[in-house]
Amino acid sequence: MMNFQRIEDAQTLAQAIVNTIPEPFIVLDDQFCVLAASVSFYKTFKVDQENTRGRLLFSLGDGQWDIPALRLLLETIIPEHAAMDGFEVEHDFPGVGRRVMLLNARQVVYDDSAKTTILLAFMDVTARRDIEKEKERLLERSEELLQQKEELLHQKDVLLREMQHRVANSLQIISSILQLKAQAVSSEETRQHLRDARQRVMSVAEVQRHLHVSQGIDLIDVGSYLSTLCDSLATSMIGEGQLIAVNVTADEGMIGSDKAVSLGLIVTELVINAIKHAFPAARTDAAIHVTYEIDGGGWRLSVSDNGVGKSTANAAGHHTGLGSAIVAALVKQLDAATEIRNDSDGMRVSITRSTLNSQLPEAA
Repeated sequence: MMNFQRIEDAQTLAQAIVNTIPEPFIVLDDQFCVLAASVSFYKTFKVDQENTRGRLLFSLGDGQWDIPALRLLLETIIPEHAAMDGFEVEHDFPGVGRRVMLLNARQVVYDDSAKTTILLAFMDVTARRDIEKEKERLLERSEELLQQKEELLHQKDVLLREMQHRVANSLQIISSILQLKAQAVSSEETRQHLRDARQRVMSVAEVQRHLHVSQGIDLIDVGSYLSTLCDSLATSMIGEGQLIAVNVTADEGMIGSDKAVSLGLIVTELVINAIKHAFPAARTDAAIHVTYEIDGGGWRLSVSDNGVGKSTANAAGHHTGLGSAIVAALVKQLDAATEIRNDSDGMRVSITRSTLNSQLPEAA
């Protein structure tokens, strides 16, 4: 171990060690006078050595170091605990500005002297604290925005439900008016047109009902929708003397309400047409089969029957009239293609979007 012969040599070495510390660092005696300070201390706090060494820390400059928190650390905490790490002090230093400092302090006790020395190191965490405060502010703002978003979504949901309720009521009123008109007119042809119009309205109303069940989400289970729609058509359109089964087979999937309206109207027209014209004579095996097949982004809707087939179907007006015009317009709107098969085994109308070519089962 090196043996210093002169106190001056020891002091020179100590000062050199202090100067190598990158953070501001000072050495105080037991009266809190500055014995030594690092170069970084002078640069950071813009003070000079002549007006610092040998002076009371609290009187440096214009008293800028007479900080209550610092006095608490040096006069109360250090004498009791001898050491303290991460003691945070925030102060506005003249010529420097506001700074947040973490202070690490150590009390050095000597064997051969009653006097003590205090080592005090400073770490500037101003930028870190500013970032933390900004993060807290942004987090609070984000929480406020999230809360506002949730409130807006709730309001939107309430308005959507109210709108669906009003639309459903309006459709029900229209349906009732059409039904009353159908009962009031004397012309059987007019009565049938009014009943057909009522069924079109009811197919749209069924979409609204499914939307209500799905809690406002603009998606509808296609199988459930088509099954309910066809049950309604069978109940209202098939007379007591007719024995016609209306069956639905659909792949599992969800479709948007706008697409559901179009598909529902198409099914309504085709099923009504089949009920009216496919079975001029009662038969026990009469059946209409509605299928919906999904293949990736493509789909196929098919309505088939095992009725009288082409000649009677054409004579009955399968290719003319308002119903056919409605179907053609909706198919075009869906960007799909129509294929019609008429023969002695019945009739099938297939509406396909994309290159779905698999064959669906024949109607029973």
